[in-house]
Amino acid sequence: MERRRAADFLELVERSRRGRLKVYIGFAAGVGKTYRMLEEAHALAKRGVDIVVGLVETHGRSETAALLEGLEVVPRRVFEYRGLKIEEMDLDAVLARHPQVAIVDEIAHTNVPGSRNTKRYQDACDLLDAGISVICAFNIQHLESLKDLVEQATHVEIRETVPDTFLQQADQVVNLDLAVEDLLERLRAGKIYAEEKVRRALENFFQADKLSMLRELALREVAESLGRAALGHPRGAGAEPGAPRAPSERVMVCIASQSPRSSALLRRGSRLAGRLNTDWYVVYVETPSEAPHRIDSSAQRMLHANIEKARELGAQIVRLQGRDRVETLLDFARSHAVGHILIGRSHTPWWRRLLSRDFVASMVRQAEDFDLHIVGAHEQERAA
Repeated sequence: MERRRAADFLELVERSRRGRLKVYIGFAAGVGKTYRMLEEAHALAKRGVDIVVGLVETHGRSETAALLEGLEVVPRRVFEYRGLKIEEMDLDAVLARHPQVAIVDEIAHTNVPGSRNTKRYQDACDLLDAGISVICAFNIQHLESLKDLVEQATHVEIRETVPDTFLQQADQVVNLDLAVEDLLERLRAGKIYAEEKVRRALENFFQADKLSMLRELALREVAESLGRAALGHPRGAGAEPGAPRAPSERVMVCIASQSPRSSALLRRGSRLAGRLNTDWYVVYVETPSEAPHRIDSSAQRMLHANIEKARELGAQIVRLQGRDRVETLLDFARSHAVGHILIGRSHTPWWRRLLSRDFVASMVRQAEDFDLHIVGAHEQERAA
């Protein structure tokens, strides 16, 4: 089976000028992502593929470290930062070496300041653009659109994320599944973390209910990726012209210049569009009161940050001008075959809502021909 998988990926590599991307997804540390990547590296090398290890983290696991033997490993680059020496993948060295395939682990990692790119997934994109195929891995909780859901379910802050557009451009996605009981047994046996870290892990992230939820998310995400691929091509960056779409189900996310909930709206919109395998828009209406010279610098920074986040998630950004936000948004939705509209719950005072000047109330009244999703400030999200 492993040999067949390596052969399948080799066929993609040989047919492409741009690098091909293969992603191993897991629901937690210790399910075997790095191990399987290195197994595939050996299988490809035996078939004559020029393959190198750009970066792999063994985390002290002897079984994983043993698989590095016999593979070419590109030496890491050492950075000095605040008196510390930090090792990162040497992107320039991998590009100069220019193998057919590079192994890149922990793709959600944030690079040390001074690196060419802020995030390791951006390093992987540079390799792909240079014609180098990439085999990489990350855990499902690091997918940007799932950040809010995972944090609410696990009570663990997710500090590093990978944009959905990165996963959507993958040519192959492999879920490494493992029974929760087996993963916990591996943890207790010291096969995931050092002995002194096991108890803390069991008390926090490695609880059976949390792991079960993450496992379900990983299974669902890979199933949706396979579903998009079966229809022709993954949604998002790199989609080919003429790829299948569901125009009547297009999704529109409405953002304002200053809204602390916009990130949650964007993630919810990305997940919905992914399940529907459709295009989605992030739309901002610039009213006379929100002209660039009339909103303060903090609102402008928040708006720009949300627009950049929307791009990372794969949305089409639309900036409209109009006096009436609701009328302008609904005109756009009708002319672009939108089926679902996402808005945030209003903070408007009760007396203004009674006077029918509230944005949410107006949308509810006028958007009768759409599925309107109102996302609360502390939405109780679930893997539905």
